[in-house]
Amino acid sequence: MAMMKAAVFVEPGRIELQDKPIPEIGPNDALLHITTTTICGTDVHILKGEYPVAAGLTIGHEPVGIIEKLGSNVQGYQEGQRVIAGAICPSFTSYACQDGVASQDGGACSCHGYKPMGGWRFGNTIDGTQAEYVLVPDAQANLAPVPHGLTDEQVLMCPDIMSTGFGGAEKADIRIGDIVAIFAQGPIGLCATAGAKLRGASCIIVVDGVEERLAISRQMGADVTLNFRDVDVVEEILKITGGRGVDAAIEALGTQTTFEQALRVLKPGGTLSSLGVYSQDLKIPLGALHAGLGDHRIITSLCPGGKERMRRLLNVVASGRVDFGALVTHQYKLDAITEAYDLFANQRDGVLKVAIKP
Repeated sequence: MAMMKAAVFVEPGRIELQDKPIPEIGPNDALLHITTTTICGTDVHILKGEYPVAAGLTIGHEPVGIIEKLGSNVQGYQEGQRVIAGAICPSFTSYACQDGVASQDGGACSCHGYKPMGGWRFGNTIDGTQAEYVLVPDAQANLAPVPHGLTDEQVLMCPDIMSTGFGGAEKADIRIGDIVAIFAQGPIGLCATAGAKLRGASCIIVVDGVEERLAISRQMGADVTLNFRDVDVVEEILKITGGRGVDAAIEALGTQTTFEQALRVLKPGGTLSSLGVYSQDLKIPLGALHAGLGDHRIITSLCPGGKERMRRLLNVVASGRVDFGALVTHQYKLDAITEAYDLFANQRDGVLKVAIKP
């Protein structure tokens, strides 16, 4: 049996490199030889035991690679072709998909018969991408060819981070001329900043505590950068907007503090688009919600998947309108992935995203 190296969740606090069999594909699948993948903040939640997955599961959900094998039913692709697949790889046959919410494709759940976020399969319900090979299910619906001339690093954000950040801007329903506040400028927040710019926001205010990230946010389209260590960001944003509040706020960290700040700076009738992965219960303060009478909209989202979503994101990268190559700050071989996790989980050395190269 042919074997491969894979980063496997063992127990909370422990992900290690192990030997696993190379997956056998079915008629609707593809086997992808990974050329570049990365570590996501959600993987850190898995590492810490804050998001439960099965022991022995290969982690990771952001693949760039080359088609090694194609199932007999998969048409329109060829072996040796360079492709990506979204972190969300829906079947497009479920009730959720046909109801227009492909990210919530669904899956088995012993208690309720449905698992939210079921469209997120890599590194969640099936083996993921931090390996030499990955099986892509429903391949014809999920593989997207990489345009010639683009590097792995340029397209590495498309499967998840770019799709999620852009999704936050889309769900915020940003219109031309809007004022937008974005809380946290990690990789997802930076992509949300770029997405808000592309959507037509006339003033983008971003908040973070790391000056290097604030500097990158200006490259992504930020007009005003606020370091929460230096100013009261709620007070400052309300001052910038003349007390009116922002049209939309995007929360991209997943903490009570940033969620509450995003809510407090909203105008009446504004939208809070929540992208953070929360590890504990949220509390909504009465005053910030105006006792429920402020016509606010709070919306969450999981990044859309499928080849059409990936095609659109690849087109944005190929057009040169955004360049996310700067977000890849470190590179590691797959053999050193535990070292990469240690760096990323502890946010050392100015890390934003790590390219993992099998």
